Amino acid sequence: MPINILMPALSPTMEKGKLAKWLKKEGDKVKSGDILAEIETDKATMEVEAVDEGTLGKILIADGTDDVAVNTPIAVILAEGEKASDISFEARVPRAPQDEGKKVAGTIISPHPEVPPKAASKGEGAAPNGSRLFASPLARRIAKQKGLDIAALKGSGPHGRIVLKDVESARPGAAPAAKPAAMAHPMSDDAVLKLFEPGSFELVPHDTMRKVIARRLIESKQTIPHFYLSVDIVLEKLLELRERLNLQAPKDKDGKPAWKVSVNDFVIKALAMALIKVPDANASWTETAMVKHKHADVGVAVSIPGGLITPIVRKAETKGLAQISMEMKDYAARARVRKLLPHEYQGGSSAVSNLGMMAIKNFAAVINPPHATILAVGMGERRPVVRGQEIVIEQQMSVTLSTDHRIVDGALGAELLGAFKAYIEEPGLMLV
Repeated sequence: MPINILMPALSPTMEKGKLAKWLKKEGDKVKSGDILAEIETDKATMEVEAVDEGTLGKILIADGTDDVAVNTPIAVILAEGEKASDISFEARVPRAPQDEGKKVAGTIISPHPEVPPKAASKGEGAAPNGSRLFASPLARRIAKQKGLDIAALKGSGPHGRIVLKDVESARPGAAPAAKPAAMAHPMSDDAVLKLFEPGSFELVPHDTMRKVIARRLIESKQTIPHFYLSVDIVLEKLLELRERLNLQAPKDKDGKPAWKVSVNDFVIKALAMALIKVPDANASWTETAMVKHKHADVGVAVSIPGGLITPIVRKAETKGLAQISMEMKDYAARARVRKLLPHEYQGGSSAVSNLGMMAIKNFAAVINPPHATILAVGMGERRPVVRGQEIVIEQQMSVTLSTDHRIVDGALGAELLGAFKAYIEEPGLMLV
């Protein structure tokens, strides 16, 4: 019997991917573990392995196809004695469940016929929005007796079906819940293009990474109430300690040091220790509970061609500066060629975004769920400051902490930022 090879979910949040390249062709013999194709997600390029042996009988998704939904058949492996010519393939367009009704790029061939929609059974009518309303006959009858609008109730039965207990727990005269205000829609493509002279521009299609970044940033700003706190931090002692540590780094036979600690490595360590010191800020939000983290897993924004990625230094509070430095060098190198694995950039409890090396003085970063905070770090510079009755010149940097106000309010955010500032201004505290 033919075996479908499905578009894999390479991460818990992956919905679609790009089938970048087939490494096998139709008619090739394959065995379990053979690499069949390369898949591009928004963050990385991964390989698809064969799970059974046989012959690659039919490629259903061509090289370079974008927006292929997870669990879409992408190829068929035939067992011994089977031929592609013996199987009837029917063309259809794949859809992810959340994309129902929208066309998805790329047409596939499926060896299975489409199943027609199930007709509404007794007790299933229409909701006000035109969709089917699932309710038991008894629930409908009792709702009518109590004067309830059954379309306003939320069903707890299978597939959202309204059952008797839903009606019994509702208040008489319950009205439909008020609909949330509609989100403003961006300008259409045509409306944007009409603003510019024909021939004065070129269109560069969005790749998968840019689409996902755009979607997640919109979700973050629309669903997370951002709150911002800024502070200036003195760097004099940190820079002195950094210089001494780097001078003490062991060297190989070619004179290359084993490590070179950066200011950003100190920032990662200090934020991690601050999160442990202020544990209420080391959390993530869910609708039913606060997720309190036992360790500080700090993501670090890394710029890569076409976007950015946030590899995570796990349990950063337990690691030395040299170890953090070496991990970040490895992450950055593999990120730029999209070779990070999903577990290396997913999750985490906070993040650092540092634009100081690009001469940015200060900025506010967008929170990356499920994080509750993100620290934006500006450049270090010599500034005149008043100490007592004198004006002195000090090396300082400005940082801005973006917080999820559902978790970290102003006072808690100030406590976290104060702990971070103390570790940076007295870096020896990170060593005790």
